Amino acid sequence: MKKAWELEHELRTNAIPLDRRIQSSNWYDSDFQIPYGDDLIRLFWESKVPGSGAPEIPYLSMVQAMGNRGYDVSAAEKLIPQGIELFQAKKIDDLRVVTSQILAALHQAPQDPDNPIHQFEHPSTWEEIVGSIGGISRDPILQDKTNLQTKIYQGWLGQLAGGSFGTAIEGYTGKQIAKVYGEIREYITTPETTNDDVVYELVFLDVYERLGHNLTAQEIGLEWVRQIQFGWSAEWVALRNLNNGIMPPHSGSFQNPFAHWIGAQMRGMVCGMLAPGWPFEAARLAYLDAIVSHEHNGVYGEIYAAVLTSLAFIHTDTKTILKEAAKFLPQKSEYASVVRYCLEMVESNHDPAKVWEIFSTRFEKYNWIHAYPNIAAVIYSLWFGDGDMTETFSLLAKAGLDVDCNAGLAGNVLGILQPVPIKWAGPLGDRLETYIKGKEVLSIRELALKTYKLINS
Repeated sequence: MKKAWELEHELRTNAIPLDRRIQSSNWYDSDFQIPYGDDLIRLFWESKVPGSGAPEIPYLSMVQAMGNRGYDVSAAEKLIPQGIELFQAKKIDDLRVVTSQILAALHQAPQDPDNPIHQFEHPSTWEEIVGSIGGISRDPILQDKTNLQTKIYQGWLGQLAGGSFGTAIEGYTGKQIAKVYGEIREYITTPETTNDDVVYELVFLDVYERLGHNLTAQEIGLEWVRQIQFGWSAEWVALRNLNNGIMPPHSGSFQNPFAHWIGAQMRGMVCGMLAPGWPFEAARLAYLDAIVSHEHNGVYGEIYAAVLTSLAFIHTDTKTILKEAAKFLPQKSEYASVVRYCLEMVESNHDPAKVWEIFSTRFEKYNWIHAYPNIAAVIYSLWFGDGDMTETFSLLAKAGLDVDCNAGLAGNVLGILQPVPIKWAGPLGDRLETYIKGKEVLSIRELALKTYKLINS
């Protein structure tokens, strides 16, 4: 019997990208009909990533994700082939039963004592996290606020450019992407800013506008309920929990197989822009946002993304930013161990292709949306991209995985460091599109101005 990660790995490595130069995407709009009941079950047995069309089986990914978190998922794994067979045979009545059995097996899964994750510490509360970080400055570091408004605008531009670049190819391996597109150094198609990353940042800004530094995870979660009708993976579970009255931090941890995935890591940039040159505060804001939908290593991913962004207002070198940001992670956590490993690899090897081959093998058991392989891609691209946005994005295409999230983070950091090149900024115009009612079309300049004003409010 194949393990869940092996089945998902086969699905990923064999998936051939749709050629987005001749095919359109299928993103949600604000009138998107929320799937439930049998429709939701079918969706989770066969899905296509809206921007790229990449295939995925969320129920399979749930089992894989729980295994990555250190649980023995063998009981659930045994049922996966049966579920796939029933789905393909369109036997929905029996499929409901098997789906329920798989979820029950996951909820009852015992710990796997051989999983290396149990060798690490995973502090949960903010106080515990601060105590595990070590000697870092809690005070603002940025003194010169010259051009701060411009840097925030360029940061947003870089994030949206990266997200738009990666949307067309997310969910595939770099090798398969190259077979269809070759080496990518520009937008594949007319860029679209609609994705499921930025919407959570927009909601965070609304809460911050109302409460400032006094915002709470619960208020963020309740604003999700107000504005966001449907999420994916960890955010889907969190919204389900929130709508059932389960508040943070339990909304991020209760029956959430995806709690260590990229969903928090992909949205930490707004916290860094709201605390420019103040990495400690960026980390605190990221923690509050992350526990709505994640726990432990998933939370640390948003902290790292936020601190990377905040430090870009101080340092001018991406390598320095990557290394300094690692100091703000819980030092005995598995996430911190992964970041240190990645930094050691890029620092000791000068061939990007070799490094990514090493990373691909090291993280092959993890889903393409898990935080670990994706932060590896961010570190790899920012290190070898050496401040060049085109080179950085090109490296991310060679890595594959969750390209839009990774390019959004890398692009945000690079945009703060220097103006976004016209080849990436120009096609965006001043238009951000979302699937949130009332926010269908936004001005990027106005979004940046709002962010800037909130820093000084």
